[in-house]
Amino acid sequence: MNNPILDIQTIPQELMLILEVLKGDEEDITKFLSNKSEQINWKKFLDLTIHHRVYPLMFLKLQKLKEGIVPKYVEQTIEGLYRRNVFKMLQLSSEMEHLANIFHTNNIKTIFLKGPMLGSEIYGDVSMRTCGDLDLLISIEDINFIHTLLESHGYLKDDYIKTVLEDWKWRHHHITYHHKTKKIKIEIHWRLNPGPGKEPDFYELWKRKREMFFSGNPIYILGREDLFLFLVSHGARHGWSRIRWLSDIHQMVTQELNWRKINSLIKKYDNSHLVGQAVILVSELLNSKITDGMKNFHRDKRSISLSQEAIFYLKDMVNLHDEPVDEKIFLYHKRYLYSLMSVQQKILHLFSYLYPYHIDSVTLPLPKKLHFLYFILRPFLCIWRKAKRQAFS
Repeated sequence: MNNPILDIQTIPQELMLILEVLKGDEEDITKFLSNKSEQINWKKFLDLTIHHRVYPLMFLKLQKLKEGIVPKYVEQTIEGLYRRNVFKMLQLSSEMEHLANIFHTNNIKTIFLKGPMLGSEIYGDVSMRTCGDLDLLISIEDINFIHTLLESHGYLKDDYIKTVLEDWKWRHHHITYHHKTKKIKIEIHWRLNPGPGKEPDFYELWKRKREMFFSGNPIYILGREDLFLFLVSHGARHGWSRIRWLSDIHQMVTQELNWRKINSLIKKYDNSHLVGQAVILVSELLNSKITDGMKNFHRDKRSISLSQEAIFYLKDMVNLHDEPVDEKIFLYHKRYLYSLMSVQQKILHLFSYLYPYHIDSVTLPLPKKLHFLYFILRPFLCIWRKAKRQAFS
């Protein structure tokens, strides 16, 4: 066992039990429950299992335990969740193949980021991982054609992005589509992460892509190291608020990874602190073995600090997707996201405030051909909005 370097005392015991089950050591699970079985709130245990999206793995692990260690109704509930997930993954697998075929027919290069293929790639079984939608990465050059194509196949765009002077291209990273009949959501990405920030472009990722086959049809996915770094950045950006994301990292670091390639990429994109955070969290919470390739990340002081900050998201069932987010959580997350940024990202982030926002066009509507004036007017519009808020407060 690795020497602990994080304070995890604020994590509820029900989540600690989930982590013990995921580690899979029956002796440790039995020991944990022998000390705290009467204190475990099994409803909370189930709620946390659902929140962290780990019920497929929990089902697999619980099957290996002796009968009676966990209440029968808890096992049955988790089994029911697992079986429903199997059908969901079959549905999404079918739609993934359907979309891949559509894009291939129309000569659109597409990389599937997440979805059923991630379960197959990391766990060897699509049913071992949950996902609520399909995430695809395309070149931004194809975005307009994709829109027309998806609409012709019954998908409707969720117009939640408000933009001016095409700031959507770098401030955002995906748009969402829903199919009302199929009840399926897909996210079309043109970046891996929201901007501003440095990351590999689509064609660099396309060169390193890999091919998988579902029912004999090719599906393109990220290269192994690109996938690892994408999952690291995605999990970090969400505060690792779902154990499922840490489980993905745990699985990948126990499998074959080319750490030389990873080191080359993180030097280029300045995100070694994020890799360190992920390595420390899976080491501390899931007992991932620290290999030679991981040792330098595990010792990094900034990564240790970021890892401790992420424990905040495990104290309660923090869901950053549900609006409105509690003000305390919102403010903490805002500070946390800033702490994740490299020096270059922080500079770009500060300069991005000088670029017009959609709210500027609402404050002072101008004809499109005059939108360039928002660069000059933005400071005055910000002062105006602030004065107006104070007047009504």
